[in-house]
Amino acid sequence: MTETLSPGKSAINYAITFGIIMILEFVIMYVLDINPQESPIIGAAINILNYLVLPFLFIYLAANHYKTKINHGFISLGETLKIGLTISALAALMYGIFYLIFDFIFPEFKDELLNQIQEITVKQNPSMTSEQLKMSMKFVKMFMNPYVVVPFTIIMYCVIGLIHSLIVGVIVKKDKPVF
Repeated sequence: MTETLSPGKSAINYAITFGIIMILEFVIMYVLDINPQESPIIGAAINILNYLVLPFLFIYLAANHYKTKINHGFISLGETLKIGLTISALAALMYGIFYLIFDFIFPEFKDELLNQIQEITVKQNPSMTSEQLKMSMKFVKMFMNPYVVVPFTIIMYCVIGLIHSLIVGVIVKKDKPVF
């Protein structure tokens, strides 16, 4: 009797690849000192890539691989959801762990980023009072805390993965015949 691979386990390689790509993007942007807030085109491109293109691509590829290579041409919506959530959660977890390590190794990164955000905020809102700016920066600082960023990132990517999985599931779904 042959044991088939579960949808979640079959998605792990795609999740690892997605996580590595997100980490490489972060490292490249840090090393090259590319600031997405100062370059809106780059910021928009990274966001489109990370939230629309890559999740959809990896979920589609993993679901199609599971359907054609593992499950004899069949895949249900539920299996696609398992694949998509596995990819999204694992890639986000990898990115989150990397962010924790990066924050530990380069603690000055957060201060640099906070200064850049403050400069941009003042430039975009010159009439903002110092109290409003302090409140705004306090809020930004709270969301830059790694213990807030990591769970928030995982939850956000799971929601994004769920949406993409539903779309991909409708596209690739092919149920096994009943008889």
